[in-house]
Amino acid sequence: MDTFDLTIIGGGIVGLATAMRMTRDHPGLRCALLEKEPELGMHQTGHNSGVLHSGIYYRPGSVKARTCVAGKKALQEFCDEHGIHYDLCGKVIVATRPEELPRLDELNRRAEANGVNGVRMIGPEELREIEPHCIGLKALHAPFTGIIDFGDVARTYARLFAEADGAIRTSCEVTGMMRSGRGFVIETSRDAVETRTLINCAGLFVDRVAAMTPGFADSASGGIDEPVRIVPFRGEYHRLQPDKQGLVKGLVYPVPDPQFPFLGVHFTPTVHGRVEVGPNAVLAFARQGYRQSDVNVRDLYEVFSYGGFWAMARRHWKTSLPELRRSFDKRAFTRELQRLVPEIQSGDLVYSGAGVRAQAVSASGKLVDDFVIAESEGAVHVLNAPSPGATSSLGIADTICRTAARHLDA
Repeated sequence: MDTFDLTIIGGGIVGLATAMRMTRDHPGLRCALLEKEPELGMHQTGHNSGVLHSGIYYRPGSVKARTCVAGKKALQEFCDEHGIHYDLCGKVIVATRPEELPRLDELNRRAEANGVNGVRMIGPEELREIEPHCIGLKALHAPFTGIIDFGDVARTYARLFAEADGAIRTSCEVTGMMRSGRGFVIETSRDAVETRTLINCAGLFVDRVAAMTPGFADSASGGIDEPVRIVPFRGEYHRLQPDKQGLVKGLVYPVPDPQFPFLGVHFTPTVHGRVEVGPNAVLAFARQGYRQSDVNVRDLYEVFSYGGFWAMARRHWKTSLPELRRSFDKRAFTRELQRLVPEIQSGDLVYSGAGVRAQAVSASGKLVDDFVIAESEGAVHVLNAPSPGATSSLGIADTICRTAARHLDA
């Protein structure tokens, strides 16, 4: 049985950033990363819109606000150092209805409080100068928001971890754990691993890995306010036909619903020359449910048997119905886009796939909006790290590493 000082479960961008940071900060550390898929970054890392978020949306003082602003700066410096392409194409958040104007003012206040550079309120004339085909009553312009391929970032994290003698094991699903002295024996689909300290970055399966970790239940679910469970939400994307890509120059977003931790259907140019539109946000019937037809009985049972899901559903059903309709009705999806860019027609859209968001839902039915990092004896658990988790990956990793170092020194 191989023995390590530290084992990280989950080969997405947060797990890889953490692995790279730990081996950089602790030379000689025997460190392994376990990933259940045959390749790294196959789920949330490989199925996102590729936006470098600036930190506008998040409640001042929250973990998200701190780690997004610091993490974006660190990530740009990392990309500059390692030759990873990104484009600060800029972004507008557009109010198209009078009732959205107070929410837009609140986003402006948050951007200022969070220290986001360059954000300012603009009127309809200046909006048309920036985005000639876009209409709105007012908009926030964030000139330093950008786009990137987070797969390139994740692969670079993995390479640097491997060069520091980190062990990467793919096709290695964790199936169980037990105590072994001061550490753990981790049973996997390949073989067993012994480790002194554990970091759980398992994304869509983070709650299951936490539940099988000895001592987690005894620590009041890691010391957080109330238990959480992952509920998967699918976000479906279309792309613009090539002859329509000129309808947007940069990122074009609506004003989000403050009660819903999703940003609404928006336009996203990519560093590969496409323009993606979406996503909606609908309940997925499998934790890896990228298609409407994907159903996993265990995943579905865990959702429908969870009291927190039903409490959430009672709170958000009115918001959820339009999202569901846009999943099945392309015309409804198009009408939402036409609020921002009226020239868009249904024939301009080609379905391009979906991602699944690992959304933590509390036992009381709250859609957990902040990043959540919890602890149990000898272990650190990243229980919620949705968007802007990729932008914030280095910031989140720094927090995880400081926490894990205390367990290594114990």
